[in-house]
Amino acid sequence: MGRSDNETWADAFFADAAAAGMRQPVIPASGLDARGYRLPWPSGMRVLEIDQPQVRGFKTATLAALGAAPTSELRTVPIDPRRDWPGALRDRGFDHGRLTAWTAAGLLGFLPPQAQDRLLDNITALSADGSRLVAEVFLNISAHQHGLNGATHTWRENGLDIELDNLGFASDRNDIATHLEHCGRRSARTSLNQLLTDDDAPSGKNYYCTAVLHKAA
Repeated sequence: MGRSDNETWADAFFADAAAAGMRQPVIPASGLDARGYRLPWPSGMRVLEIDQPQVRGFKTATLAALGAAPTSELRTVPIDPRRDWPGALRDRGFDHGRLTAWTAAGLLGFLPPQAQDRLLDNITALSADGSRLVAEVFLNISAHQHGLNGATHTWRENGLDIELDNLGFASDRNDIATHLEHCGRRSARTSLNQLLTDDDAPSGKNYYCTAVLHKAA
C-alpha cells in the first residue's frame, strides 16, 4: 500500500532529524503509527511512543503476530495522554538533555484549545535546545470534519462500526506556528494543498508546521 504525501512528509522530517544527530524521536498519541517498525533508523536510535495501554497492547500484539520487529530500540509509554505523560516518558528513559524529534500529526485538531497549548508547552519544556517538532495543523476544522464524516459513512457501509463523527473542536484556538514562536521555536509552514498538489482542496488553510527550539540563554 502506498503512503500518502502527508505521511511521506513526516518520514522525511524524521530522516532529516536523524541526519542532524537526533537519536530520540517521540510520538505522542502514537496510535497505530508504525514508524518504529518500518523506517530505517540509524544505530543508537531510541523511539518512544506514547498512548493508552489498550492501544499500545493491541498494536504490539498485532505486529508481533505479523512477524514485524522494531527497526530501532522501541520503548512504549502506556499512559493516557491526558494524564502525566511527561513523568511517564521520563520513567521510560527519556533524556531531556538529548536532542529530540517530536511529531504531533493527526492529533492537534482533535484536542480542545487548552489541551493543544498544554501539549505544545510540555513538549517545549521537555526539549533540549535545537530539538525539532513537526505538527499537522487543522485551521479548516469544518472541512476536515466533513472528510471524517464521509469516511465514517463508507466504513459503516462495509461493516465497520467506528464512531468518528464530530470528534473535532471547532472553537477558536491559538495558531500553532505563532504559539510555537512565542515559546522560542523558529517555525516554517507547508500547506497541505502544496503536499497534495491540489490548490482547490477544502483543506486549503491547513498546513504542516516544522519548528526548531531555540531557548533563550
